[in-house]
Parts: sequence; C-alpha cells; structure tokens
Amino acid sequence: MNRKRLLRWAQIIIIVYCSIGIALYYLQEKFLFHPEALPRGQAYAFDMPFEEIDIPFNQADTINLVKFFPKDSVRRGVVLYYHGNRQNIGRYAKFAEHFTRAGYEVWMEDYPGFGKSTGERSEKKLYEQAMQVRKMAAAKYGIDSVIVYGKSFGTGIAAYVASEYNCRKLILETPYYSIPALFSCYAPIYPTSYMATYKIRTFRFLEDVQCPVSIFHGTDDGVIPYRCTAGLKKKLKPGDEFITIEEGTHQNLADYPLYRQKLDSLLR
Repeated sequence: MNRKRLLRWAQIIIIVYCSIGIALYYLQEKFLFHPEALPRGQAYAFDMPFEEIDIPFNQADTINLVKFFPKDSVRRGVVLYYHGNRQNIGRYAKFAEHFTRAGYEVWMEDYPGFGKSTGERSEKKLYEQAMQVRKMAAAKYGIDSVIVYGKSFGTGIAAYVASEYNCRKLILETPYYSIPALFSCYAPIYPTSYMATYKIRTFRFLEDVQCPVSIFHGTDDGVIPYRCTAGLKKKLKPGDEFITIEEGTHQNLADYPLYRQKLDSLLR
C-alpha cells in the first residue's frame, strides 16, 4: 500500500472518529436521560397509601414529590428514593413496597422534565433539589430515621446527599463510578472526562459519606457493567458492603433472594 493510500485511509479514520465524537458530545443528554413528562393535572393511582405534593424551587421550577406510606400508622423513618433515568415516578413506584412493608415512608421525587416536575435540568440543580427534599425530611425525622436510597442514575445523587447531610444508611443499587467513567465503558477511545457535561462523581462523594454504605450490583448488568462499578469497592469504609449478585442484571436484582434478604436486614 503506497503512501498516498495510507494518507487517505488515515484521513477517513480521523473524519469518522471526529464525526462520532461530535455526535456523542451533542447527543449525550439523550443517551443519559429518558424522561416521560405528564400533564400537571393527571392523577396518580397507586396500590398503596400516598400523597402527592409540589415543591416550588424557584419561579420556573417545581419539584413533584410522591410520599408513599406504610399501612401501619407507626413509622420507623423515611427512605429518600432517588430513581433512575427513565420515565417518571410511575415506573419506580412499585419498589416503594420494599420499604413501606418494613414501616418506612418513601419519598420519591421526579427530576426536572420527568413526570410533573418542571424546569431545565443541570447537574447543579439535581443536587440542589435533592438537598431540598433532604432538608424537608430533616424537619420531620432525625438522622437515625433517614435512609438514602439510589437506583441506577439516582445513585450518584443519593451519594451526594449522604455526603452532605448525614443519615442512618446509604444504599445504592447498580451505581456507577462517575458519569465520565460510565461513558468510557461504552466509548473507551474518546476523552470522556472532558466530553461529559455531567460528571456526578459517585466515587468522590463516597469518600465523604460517614454513615454505613451498602451497594448492590449484578454481574450481568448490561447498562452499568459490573466492571465499571467495581472500583467503588476501594472507596468503601470498614464495615461498608459491596454485595455482588451473580447473574443479576440491571433490572432484576429485586427478584433475587439475596437482595431481598439483605435489604430486609438493612431495614430492621
């Protein structure tokens, strides 16, 4: 192959590399978020006691929050549940039962653009709104009665909240090391640490979390690969737990007896 042909192939490779990189940069929010907005007047219907409230955040933004309640009037505390990156509270409401049957309220907020929450999203705003919900919980419950739970995308937000405001436990289901590290798992040939507009450095937040931490992750997770999360083990304190569920995927950890048994013990 002569020099001219080599140069032409090099140009093609560079053009393709740059074109894909540009597309990834400008489309990353569509890869990261899959919200489903709902009409403000639409009524939720859940098979458990609940209360829906709107929390004014600023003149343009409103946080829509659903509180799920145990059937027993005696409350052991509250679980602040930061959900994943799809649809809205309606998709995750079924998981509230894991906690309400143990006597906990579950407070689940929607991120901006999800469900009935309004406003533009930003990393800073996700943190600030999560902390506003945490402060509301502090007005009703003491530190020993607040559990912070994150699922998938929400694990980084949950870790941030627990790093800023102490609680009884931090529980993370299928977390990521950071958003740039997660993108790197899919596109390792790109400088994702510079390209990612959202950072959400879960690993750094865990360094400042004082309460006990428990992490659940499945070895067959195809969304947030196990290998991309294993680095969090090094950020755990003595007594913290990284619970590996063999053959567990991103969506089905709750189907495994190990998950259910361990979660029940954490809630007791």
